Amino acid sequence: MAETDALTASLEDYLEAILRIERSKRAARAKDIADALHVHSSSVTGALRALARRRLVNYAPYDLVTLTPGGRRRAADVAWRHEVLRGFLVNVLNLDDGVADTGACRLEHAIPPEVLRRLILFIEALRAVPSEHSGWLRDFERQCHDGRRQESGPRRPRTRKDAPS
Repeated sequence: MAETDALTASLEDYLEAILRIERSKRAARAKDIADALHVHSSSVTGALRALARRRLVNYAPYDLVTLTPGGRRRAADVAWRHEVLRGFLVNVLNLDDGVADTGACRLEHAIPPEVLRRLILFIEALRAVPSEHSGWLRDFERQCHDGRRQESGPRRPRTRKDAPS
């Protein structure tokens, strides 16, 4: 199998966890990975075998685990998507860190590249808005804090079944 094969969300999570562990410890042990992902060591073994078949990790039973250059690229891409999404969820949608981290972890595996690209453009556009013109953003922050929307705010779009007969 080539490293370009599609990965499941779970295998992407393993790559991301190994990358984080490598950054702090230079190499990962199966136990480190199991602890980081809150899974059993038997699950780690299966995932490492699958990643090794794809040439994304260097793995041998009872030995240290490291990312291959291709695995490092894939892991860095997953980590980058996670950080972009987490930043949006925290800094724009005002979600707390835990909720944002969980949401980013789910979204990072599913978001199409074009949607992520547009989201990044939107974030950059928000950063470019002078603070004196960001009243709508402060209103949104207030709505998030209060837990309700403004009466003049957007409503759920009407669908055909909502239309009067």
